[in-house]
Amino acid sequence: MATSPDAALQLPFDTVVVAGGRSSRLDGTPKAQLSLEGSTLVAHTVAAVRPFGVVVVVGPEDPRLPSDVLHTREDPPFSGPAAAVAAGVVVLDGVGDRHEWTAVLACDMPHVDRALPALVRAAEVASPEVDGVMALSDEGRAENLAVLIRSAALSAVLREVPTVDVSVRSVWRHLRLDTVPVPHATTSDVDTWEDVRRFDLH
Repeated sequence: MATSPDAALQLPFDTVVVAGGRSSRLDGTPKAQLSLEGSTLVAHTVAAVRPFGVVVVVGPEDPRLPSDVLHTREDPPFSGPAAAVAAGVVVLDGVGDRHEWTAVLACDMPHVDRALPALVRAAEVASPEVDGVMALSDEGRAENLAVLIRSAALSAVLREVPTVDVSVRSVWRHLRLDTVPVPHATTSDVDTWEDVRRFDLH
């Protein structure tokens, strides 16, 4: 089971879960549907964030997810994670009563639930000048798909910059994002069959 941030960390936030992509290094096997602890990678990620706000999954439709989880696809399909984030935020903006913060998470980080407390803590104390916080692995790698961003700033930048077939980093560079160290391996992702074996996925 995914573990939610500590009970004391009650900052509400909505979430975009990026769950598309071609999984080319997995011979087309959808990463989102790999089995993890009796669930799937995408369901594991959704379970970690669902208590805190509205969740939209951007990728192939998955009827096994809870009925209150929203779904969309990037346009055109397979046009990259930045386009997926943009599509997800459009859906969230249409819901109304948006929370101040929005998480953007890749679905292929099996232990990202354990990184959430550090991100939530940092967002709670962030100065008004900061647009968001980004996970920093213990290897010193900034994780572009493990972030909490102020919803207004996120929506604004996605209206202003290209998102189709560009990197997420090219979008984030227009925002002020502080990096936040997270525990070991909590943002390690699944790209190859070696990763699948390492995380004991199926």
